[in-house]
Amino acid sequence: MEHRQKDWPEWLVSAEFAVNNKVHTATKVLSFMANYGRELRMEGDIKKKRKVKSVMEFVERMRKVHEEAKAALKKMQKDMKR
Repeated sequence: MEHRQKDWPEWLVSAEFAVNNKVHTATKVLSFMANYGRELRMEGDIKKKRKVKSVMEFVERMRKVHEEAKAALKKMQKDMKR
């Protein structure tokens, strides 16, 4: 119905949250985790600044997440070929 087509911008944030907070079947990783190195959470103050313990810890955590996602994608690709 036409009235439903006009309110999609109101639902876009909820849809984005749902997609980013779901484990991807191929990568076995949350999309948000793969991009930002942490879980996506609903919080009261989203502009609250957080301290990163150290840049090297963050980089290492991101490297591990990306390696896991890459390995999962390779496995999925191999399974699909089979």
